[in-house]
Amino acid sequence: MKKALLAATAVASALAASLVAAPLAAASGWDRYDRSAVPFTEATVTAGADGSFTLQWKARGTDRVEIKANGEVVAKGGSQGRAVVTGLPAADRQWFDFKPGRGQGLRLADRLIKLDGTANFRDAGGYRTSTGQWVKMGEIYRSDALDKLTENDLAKLQRLRVRTVFDLRMEGERAKDADKVPAGASYVVADVFAGSGSFQTMPRTPDEAVKAMVDAERAMVSGAGGKKAYGQVFEGIERDRSRSVLFHCTAGKDRTGWAGATLLTALGVPRETVEADYLASNDYRKAANDAILSHLPAQPAAVYKPLLDVRPEYLNAGYDEVKAEYGSFDRYLKDGLGIDARELKELKRDLLVG
Repeated sequence: MKKALLAATAVASALAASLVAAPLAAASGWDRYDRSAVPFTEATVTAGADGSFTLQWKARGTDRVEIKANGEVVAKGGSQGRAVVTGLPAADRQWFDFKPGRGQGLRLADRLIKLDGTANFRDAGGYRTSTGQWVKMGEIYRSDALDKLTENDLAKLQRLRVRTVFDLRMEGERAKDADKVPAGASYVVADVFAGSGSFQTMPRTPDEAVKAMVDAERAMVSGAGGKKAYGQVFEGIERDRSRSVLFHCTAGKDRTGWAGATLLTALGVPRETVEADYLASNDYRKAANDAILSHLPAQPAAVYKPLLDVRPEYLNAGYDEVKAEYGSFDRYLKDGLGIDARELKELKRDLLVG
């Protein structure tokens, strides 16, 4: 029973199905105090299953936008537009340079990194902050378990400059499904639930399952293991300028989800955008989760579903715990994770464009 709970609540079951749905990718809105040099208020790249790429954008203060891939112009338009690009050569990751007629441009790609051994490996960047800056892509990645990576996957991650891997999983998960990491990358254990006495009984009802997830989210914020683990991740991101940094758990949605939410919030990304990124795991993991539920009788499936989902109430529980324990998010960063104002300023200078 304890094993079953760990597999569900901490999402420790290794799920192999790969999700090919186009990723959610956007940051929008316009802050009237915006002083950013980047005129784009929205910009997205979405890869299609047929090898095409859909580009969409909105920009202020310019009447001309040109987009390049591999040094060649592939699309152009006015202050807002949409283009579908086809016929590009195969690449580990296709990048697009959005160049406005005036102001600073953006370098963007599809958020999902397609690997044979993962379903939820994606870029943590590509979002707009409330001040109009943008989080760089290609610097920080988040993922589900890495134990099923193929040799081709590992070679691809090496070419993507993955230099440091933070494993947020528990000891039992690490022992059962050991990480595979690209050659030359540092492997760091950052166990979010280390020493935790949580997850001792299996939920018997859907309501109990929801409560378990909410309690787990709170423990990520105020538990000793969570504070230490997420502090390690932030320290590694701030320190490792050679990039890229990857953090992951088993499904890439809960422990990894809070790490991603914390990073984006610290960088100034609006709460609604952070929530959309968090909830995107439901899309990326849909095929894998549906496969699990389809093999269960109705009652166990009803209990399991909240454990496989990400829901707004789970994320909100984390923010509520921050407010209850620390009073503010900046205080959580400083007192909980050890990130002071100077380090946060350096992090923003390093990871933001504009």
